[in-house]
Amino acid sequence: QVQLVESGGGLVQLGGSLRLSCAASGPIFSLYTMDWYRQAPGKQRELVAGISSGGSTTYADSVKGRFTISRDNAKNTVYLQMNNLKPEDTAVYYCKTEAATSIGMNNYWGQGTQVTVSS
Repeated sequence: QVQLVESGGGLVQLGGSLRLSCAASGPIFSLYTMDWYRQAPGKQRELVAGISSGGSTTYADSVKGRFTISRDNAKNTVYLQMNNLKPEDTAVYYCKTEAATSIGMNNYWGQGTQVTVSS
């Protein structure tokens, strides 16, 4: 079974920075897109940023210019560097990946990491 383990969340002040990490492990043949989502209380889960296996990236308009997604394919790890954080960035952040294993292609989710930005 593929497992995704996120780390790096925490409490930060307005304008601060955090770096999230998500490491995938298990019987993985290949990892394709790796994404970060977030869900704030009372709101739907939304895509924050995504990166393809080739390195192409996409961002939500609300984080463009402040967040940077990257990946280390050798470590099966995706990162999210978050700068100039705002209170509206407060949410649980989840990573998701599309992975090929012996049972085929599936999407896998991490357990989430809390990010809280205080004003």
